[in-house]
Amino acid sequence: MIAASIAGSGSVPTHRAAEPEPAGTVTVVDLDGLPEVDFGDTENELTRRGVLRTDVDACGPALTDHETVTPIFVDDRLVLLWVGDPVRTPEGVAAGTPLTEVRHRYPNARHLDAPPGRYRFDGLLARDGDRAYLFLHDGRTVRKVIAGYADWAQRAFEEGHGPC
Repeated sequence: MIAASIAGSGSVPTHRAAEPEPAGTVTVVDLDGLPEVDFGDTENELTRRGVLRTDVDACGPALTDHETVTPIFVDDRLVLLWVGDPVRTPEGVAAGTPLTEVRHRYPNARHLDAPPGRYRFDGLLARDGDRAYLFLHDGRTVRKVIAGYADWAQRAFEEGHGPC
């Protein structure tokens, strides 16, 4: 269901080009989302505001100005953001952060074991109410950060869905 929800709808004028973040820029994803993108926003609203592009050659809609962030929608609502470097949590965790630092910054994070016999990463789920960060890791470092609704992050981990 998550993978199927990635397909976007709506259109963005083709003259609007993505403007990547300048080198050295650090974007922060918190448990509300990004500065201009909130969890629960609709695809249509984000497209209308020019924040979401559906005219790109990607596995689904893409956020303008955020090349390393992939939005995941379910029933037209933003439920997760898969983020890569240079995007960080407010506590400074990003892809490449040592796992010892993640455990220090999120001491209540719950360890999740990847199913045996599959090529998937283990996870740490740092939950705060109905929102969470899911840190996928290789036992040493964070490989991917996922932020959003805790139930959807848990479900994505258990079912093994990715952004594409």
